[in-house]
Amino acid sequence: MTVIDEKAQQLGTLIGQGEEYRALIRARDALDGDKELAGKLKRLEQLSMELQQRLGRGEEPEQAQADEYDGLFGEVQSSVTYQRLVAAQSNFDKVMHHVQEQILEGMRQGAQSRIITLS
Repeated sequence: MTVIDEKAQQLGTLIGQGEEYRALIRARDALDGDKELAGKLKRLEQLSMELQQRLGRGEEPEQAQADEYDGLFGEVQSSVTYQRLVAAQSNFDKVMHHVQEQILEGMRQGAQSRIITLS
């Protein structure tokens, strides 16, 4: 295992122990536990694919399908469980964006340095 592999695993461990990641896992678990909401999301995904296929063929969506999609979309978005998942995902994405920025900054600094410090 290289030094980079070790450091990446250490970083992964720290991220996994962070509150943002733990909140995301709890939110996903809550969604998995909400069978009604999970069913609505599955149906929403199915409708979305059907509507995209129709549009891809240059066809107008059936009004009943569009109405069902709109209704389900509103129900899903108003769900507290779903809102928690979206918020947790957003917070985790911010952490990962910050981590990426720090990695890039470290790479810039490393590229400018004449000292090799891989140990």
